[in-house]
Amino acid sequence: MNPIPSKAEILAWIADHPGAAAKRDIAKAFGIKGAARIELKRILKELEEDGAIERRRRSFRDPTKLPPVAMLTVLAPDRDGDVFARPVEWQGEDPAPRVLFIAKKGDAAVGEGDRILAKITEVAGEDHGYEARLIRKLGTNPHRILGIFRKGAEGGRIVPIDKGADLEWMVAAGATLDARDGELVEAEQSGPKVRMGLPRARIVDRLGDPTAPRAVSLIAIHQHGIPDDFPDDAIAEADGAKPAPLGDREDLCHLPFVTIDPADARDHDDACLAHADDDPKNEGGHIVWVAIADVAHYVTPQSALDREARRRGNSTYFPDRVVPMLPERLSGDLCSLHEGVVRPVLAVWMKLDAKGRKVSHRFTRAMIRSVASLNYTEVQAAQDGQPNDRCAPLMEPVIAPLYAAYEATKTARAMRQPLDLDLPERRIEIGEDGHVKSVAFRDRFDAHRLIEEFMILANVAAAEELIRLRRPLLFRVHEEPSPEKLDALREVAEASGFTLAKGQVLKTSHLNRLLAQAEGTEFDELLNISTLRSMTQAYYHPENFGHFGLALKSYAHFTSPIRRYSDLIVHRALILGHGWGKDGLSPADIETLEETATHISETERRSMAAERDTTDRYLAAYLADRVGNEFAGRISGVTRFGCFVRLDETGADGLIPIRTIGREFFHYDANAQTLTGADSGLVIGIGQRVTVRLAEAVPVTGGLMLELLEIEGQGRPGGAQAKRGKRVMRRPGAAKAKAGKLKRKVERRRR
Repeated sequence: MNPIPSKAEILAWIADHPGAAAKRDIAKAFGIKGAARIELKRILKELEEDGAIERRRRSFRDPTKLPPVAMLTVLAPDRDGDVFARPVEWQGEDPAPRVLFIAKKGDAAVGEGDRILAKITEVAGEDHGYEARLIRKLGTNPHRILGIFRKGAEGGRIVPIDKGADLEWMVAAGATLDARDGELVEAEQSGPKVRMGLPRARIVDRLGDPTAPRAVSLIAIHQHGIPDDFPDDAIAEADGAKPAPLGDREDLCHLPFVTIDPADARDHDDACLAHADDDPKNEGGHIVWVAIADVAHYVTPQSALDREARRRGNSTYFPDRVVPMLPERLSGDLCSLHEGVVRPVLAVWMKLDAKGRKVSHRFTRAMIRSVASLNYTEVQAAQDGQPNDRCAPLMEPVIAPLYAAYEATKTARAMRQPLDLDLPERRIEIGEDGHVKSVAFRDRFDAHRLIEEFMILANVAAAEELIRLRRPLLFRVHEEPSPEKLDALREVAEASGFTLAKGQVLKTSHLNRLLAQAEGTEFDELLNISTLRSMTQAYYHPENFGHFGLALKSYAHFTSPIRRYSDLIVHRALILGHGWGKDGLSPADIETLEETATHISETERRSMAAERDTTDRYLAAYLADRVGNEFAGRISGVTRFGCFVRLDETGADGLIPIRTIGREFFHYDANAQTLTGADSGLVIGIGQRVTVRLAEAVPVTGGLMLELLEIEGQGRPGGAQAKRGKRVMRRPGAAKAKAGKLKRKVERRRR
């Protein structure tokens, strides 16, 4: 029998084998069998009590691993010229690990003593355990410029594309990054600001052709006035922030919280867990925890960070970049619930009955340690019987209970009847060269719905809690459709052979019944699009007008304070209501609550417009090489000047100008959203199947021009008389009569 290893030998082995550190693996590695396993168990327990290791489900791990994003201090280059860094925060008793700094072309220069925010990757180096890539130098915040580079005899100039900027920037010969004349470039201020002459800049990134896809999101940022340059005082506050202490918080680090996000997520602001309720009075019930990053601890009222977060209102997401509401030091580091890292949260404990209805809740200000950062795809695969190495140990204690609680909430959801639209979300994947790599529709798993349902429950609990505490807050409001929009939807439904009852108080269940009738028919997409267009836009308001789409009386955004200012306001209201600290809702916050609601509702719409424009431009660039190709699609909109078609393959929208449809006059019916040919009687309406040819794709504007080839399997209008240019006498009302005849024909077919 082999001798029992020392604690140092066990710790060294765990550090070298983090993915296989169960007691069984340790025993096998050291050849420990029989009764000697009892001694091994004792040693492992002592190590756990000493804090040297922590039990993680059925395995052990080193709790002093560096997080994926960390603040480092740069050390002097060694004799080989390599630059190493050490972590600013290190809780281990052993010396801090060596981190090799890997510089990329265009990175800001770093020197001994500089503090940097870096992305950390664990490696098996000979003299270092981690590698770091620069996110940003801390303590510096150079002004950024986006513009067109004009080459000169020595260096050149940058002409900003921002309409409000009439001042050019000088670029020295050694700071051009070999940019070509006419290229779109991103630069930053170099040297101190000057009183006389043009300011100086150095180019940090070449974005190529201003009309190329990679430049699209930057242009949208500037066109829509989205702030993407943090003020110096906000950066200084973020860089000076330190991890929150436990203090009076509830310690929930023993609970197996997990985060479940998209695979490419950089920040994790929500974590959850669930388990069966052991209360005999709530047989079949569940307990669900939702923990949300405590941004309020770092972003305090009237601070520089607060002013900038409010100005931005929200983060803006593009296919190739994110314009965050908070600096990276907070959004990607201190506020992000990274795996294995202790983080401050506002958490809500919720008791659900067997039918998934919330029967009680409790809020707390706490600390958690996420046991895993998972993505939707791997979680769903695990639930479907194909767990990977990360999910397999989590199935019984974490994943299965989450799905069990979700199954219960599906019953409550069916009883509540929120609006059930089926509109797939488009996903644009950008390659390393900045061009569109692929366009597809996002997969929708139960893993997505699970997280959505738990977040809705938490948001409802937050609204109800603040109403109980009689504290001011921002509600998320969604009012019911206007009578005019309902009438338009009713006409579309009737023309498709369905019924939307009139003369009753509208409920989402009525709309769901309509959508269910159309499901699987040729009118499915038509009714989904028309129902969406009949909806009002949601907004924020200090008064509670309910949420029609979710069929909820009270609703507030609580679950995403890293990316939405509204959620930060709700967090502060909870802190004030429970007396959890001095960083709660301030008198100034309360006084300007309505103004804040209006402002952040506008910033949300601004971001949506910028995201939509960027998507359109990317799609136009993606399709530019396919001009002349034929595509299948559906009519998605009708106007006086033509109709819009959504292409099946990419979800892109293009315009068929009315002048190209046929050589006849078309009557436009705004209520029914139709165009009716005066000669042919052809009725063009939303949802009809068409085949089109791509006539033009303009990446700069995002515009697609289409040519109609077929509609509902028939060739476009325009017989021999039309082609010869002969005038055709029209009988008054002939087109309307023919349209009515076609409508009745559709109705008979439906019967």
